[in-house]
Amino acid sequence: MILITSPIQIANEIHTIHTLFENGLELLHIRKPDYSETEMKTFVSKIKTTFRHRLVLHSHHQLAQEFGINRIHFAEKNRVATSEEHLKKWKEKKFSLSTSIHQMSDFEELSSVFDYAFFGPVFESISKPNYVSNLDFKKELEQRKNNKTALIALGGITSENIKTALAFGFDDVALLGSIWNNNHSIENFKLCHDLL
Repeated sequence: MILITSPIQIANEIHTIHTLFENGLELLHIRKPDYSETEMKTFVSKIKTTFRHRLVLHSHHQLAQEFGINRIHFAEKNRVATSEEHLKKWKEKKFSLSTSIHQMSDFEELSSVFDYAFFGPVFESISKPNYVSNLDFKKELEQRKNNKTALIALGGITSENIKTALAFGFDDVALLGSIWNNNHSIENFKLCHDLL
């Protein structure tokens, strides 16, 4: 299971992250778009070294090796602006690469360097109110031809709809708002984790 950080600072965030890892969290995507390099260094340095191999950096990729992180994410805009040659250099250094897509046609054309891609919003977003897709995901995924890259459902994922997302044909799910926009984040995570 994958979790994406809240883009803004959350009270007791590092403690919550450690507890989530201890309860089965596989990967944590650190998405703090407004963080400077110094702020990102400070944030990552607070996460226990035993969990750092499970972190994915969305920005300040140059910090990855310094912190023992071997996973980086390219937002859609960054992916489009990055050459295939540059992406391959990351792969040659044994990095796992992920990205975000918003159209199935983009997923089908993805470079094979990407291990997985987020696709959404699948359901109405919890963290971005009124952010909803008009796509028929079941129909979209029935036409899927790209099987070398895992497809991850994102957007509005809760314990009530995880099984629906997987039934559409997604390989896994990513959580964000159902954890960070809730006072019972650990309990919600456990509920979702138990369904996978």
